[in-house]
Amino acid sequence: MALTASIELTNEVGLHARPSVKLTQLAKSFVCSVEIALDPDGPWSDAKSPVKVMRVKAPKGSLLHFRTEGSDEEAALRAMLELVAARFGEE
Repeated sequence: MALTASIELTNEVGLHARPSVKLTQLAKSFVCSVEIALDPDGPWSDAKSPVKVMRVKAPKGSLLHFRTEGSDEEAALRAMLELVAARFGEE
């Protein structure tokens, strides 16, 4: 069963190139699948693909939805939420 959680995107520039790369690198450090969406019903994008993450085009104030599934899904979900909460280390 997949785990899901949502968090508001609060960094000034939204999910542009630099945060997308940081998110993708973090997602790739986990074995489980990591997906991202702007709506809880999808469409879901593979968070391990920089191109797919950048296509999400989430502006500041968007609600990002994460879905993880696999052996390290809890750690992956927690890490994704912490990265967004820390504004990708940009501010």
